[in-house]
Amino acid sequence: MKFKDTLVLRDERFSIGIELESGRRYVSFPVSNGVVDYEEYYEVDSEEYERFLINPGEAAGFVDECRRHTRDDLLMMKPGKNRGTPI
Repeated sequence: MKFKDTLVLRDERFSIGIELESGRRYVSFPVSNGVVDYEEYYEVDSEEYERFLINPGEAAGFVDECRRHTRDDLLMMKPGKNRGTPI
C-alpha cells in the first residue's frame, strides 16, 4: 500500500489522504506500541473524504472514535497482537 496524505493537521495529529494503489480514501493518526511508532489507517468513503477536507473539525470527531477503537471495522490494515495506543 502507498499512502499519500492530502491534508495533514499537525496540531490535531491526524491526516486525510488516498491510498494510491487502490484509490481508497483514509484518515490516519500516529500510534505507538512502545517498540515502534506507526500509523493506523481507517477507510472513509468518498463523501466523507470530501466533507472532512472541507470541514476538518468534523473529521476530528471521527478520529476520536477511531482512537477509542469504536471504528475498528474500518481499519485498512489489521493490527498485530501488540497494538499501539494513540500518541
